[in-house]
Amino acid sequence: MSAVSRQRLFVGLSTLAMLCLCANAARADEIRLKDGKKLYGVIVGYEDNMFKVKTDYGYVLVEKDKIASIIPDSPGQPAKNDPAPKPAAASDARATPPEPTQKEKAAAILTNASGRPELPAANKASTEAKAPAVRTTPAGPKATLVTAAAPPPPPKEDTPESHEEIQGNLYINHQFAFRMYKAPSWQIIDGAGQTLPNAIVAMGTSNESTLLVIGHEKSKDALEPTAQTVEKRLHDVYDNYRLISQRKTVIGGQPAIEYRYQGKADDHDWSGTLSVVAYGGEFLTVMGMTFADTDLIQIQENVIARSIASLDFNVK
Repeated sequence: MSAVSRQRLFVGLSTLAMLCLCANAARADEIRLKDGKKLYGVIVGYEDNMFKVKTDYGYVLVEKDKIASIIPDSPGQPAKNDPAPKPAAASDARATPPEPTQKEKAAAILTNASGRPELPAANKASTEAKAPAVRTTPAGPKATLVTAAAPPPPPKEDTPESHEEIQGNLYINHQFAFRMYKAPSWQIIDGAGQTLPNAIVAMGTSNESTLLVIGHEKSKDALEPTAQTVEKRLHDVYDNYRLISQRKTVIGGQPAIEYRYQGKADDHDWSGTLSVVAYGGEFLTVMGMTFADTDLIQIQENVIARSIASLDFNVK
């Protein structure tokens, strides 16, 4: 328990103890707690597993599990100076049973939870229909005075700042501080982060016959073992995967390793390029791919190569 929670608990228990010792017992219910203390007041509500008790000193919330018993002040019994009540008329025997009082409802909630006898059937039916719903709350002792302060208004939600933008044929990512060429026929493919592991952005043609995916790779290894780990994943993506070439290079002024490959996926033959770039102690993966079974393969491969070669990390 934190120091703040412990302080609130001590303040609440001290307040409850003072009210138990000083409250006037006249015309009030007697609430006996499991620790031996007594509280006098009128039960006016029940919510969130707590009884709301009106005392001479204000309102108090008492947790149900801390109460041993509730003894009503028996308002139906005549006072010493009052005449004896008149017998009820015969027609009253068929009248609708009176609505249970708030303290009867409170007693029913308490006794039903502890295994004691329930209210009579007539009062029980009315209680079930109109008693407030009990909602589960975290366990723990609570005893605090109720305040009438209104809850603060919810904070205004700021519009999230965009971390990327397109300027003509240039894609700029401010979060990862890079920019690169985007072909005029390419468009940003939404949801890349949800569908592709570690993806930052995906772009390509509208029919997705040519794609370029940029990803963010975290690894404590050096460039070469990290690049080999990424390249091995391609074996699970493509059928008949074939590595065409591999070379060390420099992209955007940073060391990189480039792989050229071919493979089959989604009933198409693909020609692809995978570049793993060491940058800022981490790695960017740039993977471009296009249909290898069309006459446009050479053109699209040139566009992919131009986009990867244009990668620039001088973005502020």
